[in-house]
Amino acid sequence: MTLDFSVVFAQWPQLLNGLLLTVLLTLLAAVFGTTLGIACGVIRSKGPRWARWLIGLYVELIRNTPFIIQLFFIFFGLPGLGLKMTALTAAILANVINLGAYVSEIARSGIEATPNGQIEAAESLALDRWQIFTRVILPPALKRVWPALVGQMVIIMLGSAVCSQISTEELSYAANQIASTSFRNFETYIVVAGLYLLLSIALRRLLNWVGPHLIFGR
Repeated sequence: MTLDFSVVFAQWPQLLNGLLLTVLLTLLAAVFGTTLGIACGVIRSKGPRWARWLIGLYVELIRNTPFIIQLFFIFFGLPGLGLKMTALTAAILANVINLGAYVSEIARSGIEATPNGQIEAAESLALDRWQIFTRVILPPALKRVWPALVGQMVIIMLGSAVCSQISTEELSYAANQIASTSFRNFETYIVVAGLYLLLSIALRRLLNWVGPHLIFGR
């Protein structure tokens, strides 16, 4: 068999568009999913009993069902209730909800590891609850769990490939389109696998820099 990568590289605009959409999906999921997850983690750790139960139900439901089923439910199921949305919107929503559940457990473990002595010391300084959370609890909690959060971000980026199943035009969708028209499956998926590898490495290195420099300090 003669390999011909030129056929694949000739479609670089389609690959680039898919790659950019994958980055967009990951960015939106990271921002909103992490925010949702931290909020849920706080509620599970410090909230009232009924709220802890509701968040626990959400977390268990998401963590114990396949992501593709969650995606299909949002894109194909919700229209039955009159909630129609585009493939991109459904993909973003599914990724945010999925990431939020996993970040919730990661954040909760970091929050609950905060020594009570630190909280009591902050209270003695007359700090309010918001100040205690943002200055005393959250920074060291994020520092403790940052490696796990970074790993989860990479997982959600790679998992976004599933969104091609609802015709979200991200990187794997572009790969499927190129492979089906060029009949160069081997070359196409080798190139796309390389792009995913580069994305994973770049994302991990970026987040490993962002954490200590911009979020929780050294």
